[in-house]
Amino acid sequence: MDPSTTLSKLDQLKRMTVVVADTGEFELVEQYTPEDATTNPSLILKASQQSQYAELMDQAIQWARQQGNPDTFMDDAVDRLSVSFGCELLKLIPGRVSTEVDSRLSFDSEATVRRARRLIELYEQQGISRERILIKIASTWEGIRAGEVLEAEGIRCNLTLLFSFVQAVACAEAGITLISPFVGRILDWHKKQSGGDSYPAHEDPGVLSVKKIYNYFKKFGYPTIVMGASFRNLGEIEALAGCDRLTISPALLNELASQQTALPQQLSAEGARGIDIERLELDEQHFRWLLNEDAMATEKLAEGIRLFSRDLEKLEQAIIQREAG
Repeated sequence: MDPSTTLSKLDQLKRMTVVVADTGEFELVEQYTPEDATTNPSLILKASQQSQYAELMDQAIQWARQQGNPDTFMDDAVDRLSVSFGCELLKLIPGRVSTEVDSRLSFDSEATVRRARRLIELYEQQGISRERILIKIASTWEGIRAGEVLEAEGIRCNLTLLFSFVQAVACAEAGITLISPFVGRILDWHKKQSGGDSYPAHEDPGVLSVKKIYNYFKKFGYPTIVMGASFRNLGEIEALAGCDRLTISPALLNELASQQTALPQQLSAEGARGIDIERLELDEQHFRWLLNEDAMATEKLAEGIRLFSRDLEKLEQAIIQREAG
């Protein structure tokens, strides 16, 4: 029987790709039953503004006060809130949750490592094994080096804000567990540059970027997981069916769940092995030069760090207001 007659596209996708919910809202995770979940300051900010999550913020504020250090109160409150959201999400999924390190530390390897260790400590205090956590770090050179240190300690990492092939290769060489190439933001940049309204999925620059990374990793046997992220439309997701993982917003999960036409697999490890790709050798100088030469990746990486930082600042303001009120 044709599976498309009985299965939604979401169910078909789950047979070939691990589906991750790109949301901090518990009800939506329950609805779409993904294997993993991921959060960032933007998602936590959005969720924390809803009344049903107010208790988590209150608990984080109270816990941070109890630490008794005014100089670290805000970091303590934000980290505890992030971990609280992560713990709640882990009750709803069988896999892992990604929790992000302060993006303002994106160019400080040592500070990133310290903050990541602290997040893991907070999870372990709640009885959550580090095996169920991915620490999200921006894919700067410093972030990748921090990830390399953490991975050696058994702390698994998700390198995010990844827009280029060179960032991906550097992550794989560092032994990073998972990377999150941002499909939609790559598309946004190219649309702005070209003045075009859209690209067909098979020509979408974000899709092509992820396909190249996926094929390279599979051809050369890197175990680093490729998780496409930041989708703008269903076509991008369908064109990457078969990718290791895809993290998808609730709106697009709903679209996938509501359609029952056939969803063919587009990517496979077997198919990648026959593709002609040269191996890339990297050191810091080469990495920085190639990233610099990629205007899109350079701009989107910087913009992404700024946006996450601004949302983190808004979250801090919400904590201040909640504490005062």
